[in-house]
Amino acid sequence: MAIQELTPAQARQRQQQGVRLIDVRDAHERLTGMAEGADGIDRAVLEAAPLAHAPDLQAPLLLICQSGRRSMQAAETLAALGYTDLASIAGGTSAWQADGLPTVLPDGDVDLDFHERYSRHLKLPEIGLAGQQRLAEATVLVIGAGGLGSPAAYYLAAAGVGTLRIADDDVVDRSNLQRQILHAEDRIGQPKVQSAATTLGALNPRTRIEAVAERVTSDNVDRLLDGVDLVLDGADNFPVRYLLNDACVLHGVPLVYGAVHRFDGQVSVFDAGRRRGECPCYRCLFPEPPPAEAAPNCSEVGVLGVLPGVIGLLQATEALKLLLGIGVPLAGRLLQFEALRMQFRETRLSPDPDCPVCAPGRAFPGYIDYAAFCAG
Repeated sequence: MAIQELTPAQARQRQQQGVRLIDVRDAHERLTGMAEGADGIDRAVLEAAPLAHAPDLQAPLLLICQSGRRSMQAAETLAALGYTDLASIAGGTSAWQADGLPTVLPDGDVDLDFHERYSRHLKLPEIGLAGQQRLAEATVLVIGAGGLGSPAAYYLAAAGVGTLRIADDDVVDRSNLQRQILHAEDRIGQPKVQSAATTLGALNPRTRIEAVAERVTSDNVDRLLDGVDLVLDGADNFPVRYLLNDACVLHGVPLVYGAVHRFDGQVSVFDAGRRRGECPCYRCLFPEPPPAEAAPNCSEVGVLGVLPGVIGLLQATEALKLLLGIGVPLAGRLLQFEALRMQFRETRLSPDPDCPVCAPGRAFPGYIDYAAFCAG
């Protein structure tokens, strides 16, 4: 059976003659406004139990969505089930509103900015309204507003993480601009956290930025971790990485690790604080830091500008998965990326039963002199 496609004006005329109009968009979409007189029934719900919502197969039905595509698909499904008088509204609710036809808003206050800004997340069943609200309530500590912290923080803010606490004591330098996308030419000399707050605030004013212009030390790490849901490691030195690892184990906070070197990078999730004996920590992978000559920093050997972007985005992906409780995180796995080969390799990681920090039943040994430890 051919499905009729009506203009909004034609559909409105038929509706006024008594034909039922059903809005098949998801509930969160209908909060932004519905055609007057329409019944709201999610497409999936309608197709799963059509007789419960439209028991008369011969009664005429008008279907509307946002653009006309989903309503046509729903009509085709109903036609296959024996419904005989179906029409889809071309252009959907967008066209209905553009034509000035009457619409209604639900009772109570509706946060239109929220629903429009995160509409693509809200459409994903794995996220939906509950997941997006969970992101809005989350706090992430981002260590470093440089090569890794820049892309990671950018996408976490865009995704709707409620609070980003960004710690970095450095200032913007012209050499940063090749890869540190939070910053700009006119901010050279500014504290990086101030520049980051400017960029992220312009991107998403809903995200609260806590700019902490401090170097992470044993004296302030507990304060920085207070109330956070996870830590994203964008540090560029080994003393801070070992300190972050130990603090995250102590506080039971997952650590999303990333590192880059010339053309290669790696990512993992260390969650030993919450899953002792099941997941390794950073010390399980690197019991001792490499000698300084074996791991020079980017200022000494250089780095491909896009490489921190790739690794930082992978870190942001892992952070969002952890906050939402979806997918399989990289806990117990090290993902390595070679940009010149465009190749990923994965290595399985096991917890060290003799780890001085995360071994089951072992008391926390306390913070150490990490600079001396890494100096060998």
